[in-house]
Amino acid sequence: MSNSRPSAPRFRGGRRGMMLVLSSPSGAGKTTLSKRLIMHNPDVVLSVSATTRPARPGEVDGEDYFFTDHAAFEKQIAEDGFFEHARVFDHYYGTPKDAVEEALSVGRDVVFDIDWQGAQQLAKKAPRDVVRVFILPPSLKLLEDRLRKRAQDSEETINGRMERAEAEISHWEEYDYVIVNEDFSGALEELEMILRAERLRRTRRPWLRGFVKELMKERG
Repeated sequence: MSNSRPSAPRFRGGRRGMMLVLSSPSGAGKTTLSKRLIMHNPDVVLSVSATTRPARPGEVDGEDYFFTDHAAFEKQIAEDGFFEHARVFDHYYGTPKDAVEEALSVGRDVVFDIDWQGAQQLAKKAPRDVVRVFILPPSLKLLEDRLRKRAQDSEETINGRMERAEAEISHWEEYDYVIVNEDFSGALEELEMILRAERLRRTRRPWLRGFVKELMKERG
């Protein structure tokens, strides 16, 4: 009769989600990439920002933005209720902590489509949860062509966007990963590889500590 003990239970528990930050100059494709990533991955959601600007026709509170007023927003700032926030012209924009923390705690990954300043704030507030990805265009000429093909902006606006693009690109070294969006399908594949790899990070799988503890008891 064997005296060996039965194997320890393999209790594969849940994982903590991540804050996946995507930044790029306007026209480099981050919004399209984030939407396709969410479409392919049911456990990935887009972060919903709070704002004090009025809702536009067709926008839904809680889906497009959390719409609020200045007094409520400033109260939330005072209570440290945002991961990041900024004032743009006459309105506030910010990422509420509660909704993001709720998603992370149940293993959902939250995508942020924000600029380098917002990325810096997020990384400072939640360094263990944030993964930063910068999307580069294959060339500035191609980026300018994409902006012109939209036929939505004046020459002055396009020139302003190109100046901001160069300023945005200068922060690329602050990011964990960089994707050159020369071919959309290839860029999306790289982004999904990053998502899969980061989901396996030890700190996002809290069940491992208990698993290893039981593992070490097997020859006890």
